[in-house]
Amino acid sequence: MNYYKDISEIKFELENSPLMERIVELKERSFEDKDKYDEAPQDYADAMDTYDKVLDVVGDIVANVVAPNAEEVDAEGPHHENGRVRYASKTYENLAAMNQAGLSGMTMPRRYGGLNLPVTVYTAANEIVSAGDAGFENIWSLQDCIETLYCFGSEEQRQKYIPRVCKGETMSMDLTEPDAGSDLQSVMLKATFDEENNCWRLNGAKRFITNGDSDIHLVLARSEAGTRDGRGLSMFIYDKRDGGVDVRRIENKLGIHGSPTCELVYKNAKCELCGDRKLGLIKYVMSLMNGARLGIAAQSVGLSQAAYNEAVAYAKDRKQFGKAIIEFPAVQELISNIKARLDAGRALLYQTARYVDIYKALEDISRDRKLEPEERAELKKYSRLADAFTPLAKGMNSEYANQNGYDCIQVHGGSGFMLEYACQRIYRDARITSIYEGTTQLQVVAAIRYVTNGFYSQVIEEMEKDLPQPSLKGRESSPFKGELERVFAMAEKFNACTAAVKETGNQDTLDLCARHLYEMAADVIMCHLLMQNATKSPELFGESLRCYVRLAEAEVEKHNSWIKNTLGE
Repeated sequence: MNYYKDISEIKFELENSPLMERIVELKERSFEDKDKYDEAPQDYADAMDTYDKVLDVVGDIVANVVAPNAEEVDAEGPHHENGRVRYASKTYENLAAMNQAGLSGMTMPRRYGGLNLPVTVYTAANEIVSAGDAGFENIWSLQDCIETLYCFGSEEQRQKYIPRVCKGETMSMDLTEPDAGSDLQSVMLKATFDEENNCWRLNGAKRFITNGDSDIHLVLARSEAGTRDGRGLSMFIYDKRDGGVDVRRIENKLGIHGSPTCELVYKNAKCELCGDRKLGLIKYVMSLMNGARLGIAAQSVGLSQAAYNEAVAYAKDRKQFGKAIIEFPAVQELISNIKARLDAGRALLYQTARYVDIYKALEDISRDRKLEPEERAELKKYSRLADAFTPLAKGMNSEYANQNGYDCIQVHGGSGFMLEYACQRIYRDARITSIYEGTTQLQVVAAIRYVTNGFYSQVIEEMEKDLPQPSLKGRESSPFKGELERVFAMAEKFNACTAAVKETGNQDTLDLCARHLYEMAADVIMCHLLMQNATKSPELFGESLRCYVRLAEAEVEKHNSWIKNTLGE
């Protein structure tokens, strides 16, 4: 088995977007590295071949190392020993396999020892690893924290830290505190400047820190004495080699057991300022969190894929009343729903990743030269799209991972409640995805302005132009004429509900209806993305499209009725 090669939908997402050629051109800077590094691609086809080979390696390691180790890692979990973390035994095997294959620093430039891969390809790797073991993915994928240091740190810091991460050293982002969960502007970990030693020092505590005993930490701390809001916070780099941070305890969690979640105590810990003072929360954490939210969206899709794999395998093998249970319509419906949500959520995930790729590549280029007017316009466009799509991708895919894990257990029946089946681990691991890196409720808060300012409606309108119109001629030319017409009708209901809520002019009413409008927008957008995929590859996505339109239509009507009743219409 190979967790990449055996899932055709991932390769389809990488190869069938018109944006991919632009992404490669920007990421490779018109292939300027081709004469400097043997591994650098010569052209677009060479780049795509490289991505395919890298993901093939990831898929092979996950199939033969990570996934087989998952149950043992889940059962053992990490250990707290003398203020340090010792991973579960098999976690070290997983890390060794990934590092030996050179799968660290994946998005970093080659000059620092990275692979210079686009975010879209890294997202695929995240999904693949998560399908094998979401707990291990938490450790491995935190290499993505280096993006923030690369974007905002000094060149001296880049030279110091990025090559270490590219060689396999681990990272963490230390944000949350006992009294500051989602409310990060209340962070009180104290940062003071040590004049005598010309360095910063950290004192205080952090809680719920994923992979908290990592080699390199990005830490949000209060650098401005007397402040109590976000303007007094700065970002710091802490190097474990310097000492001064102990693990007070490892949390005893419901799921993702392989990933140590730690409470940390900082005792005069030496650190470096990353970027400028006072921008820690306002600028740097927002960048860090957006990357993390895309990562959780990928983790969620991987968990949904794992749920689908387990459900199908069990339903084919389990016999009742003289035949395999996959032949029963009730079981078929459960599995079809899992697959439809998986394919729709994956389409949203990769569209978001592509938007992120373009704007991040242009931002990177802008550090070396002034962008041309058309490039600045492109940066603005894709930055906005990425900002609008990230909370949709994170929120919806995490909710889908939870539902798919639930349905996977249902397919297993009583066996699904037994610990020897992987479906219970998938179900437990999925539960955190709609909580950490911003709950689904916070994703709604991040997204609702794109509802009220009409941006999602504009996006949907643009997507409609790319599909056959619901005229008689258009319907006859589309193999999905019925679904097409129903998606257009869903968009009309979303626009009508948005207008009705806005007309009240009442903020409390908007807050009350926000989750419903958010989900309506996401449902319609995912229908369009899945329609685009099914139009190109009906054999791969046709059934998922038909199933997902049924699911989305019911959800949109539910929200439509709820909003109308709430507004007294």
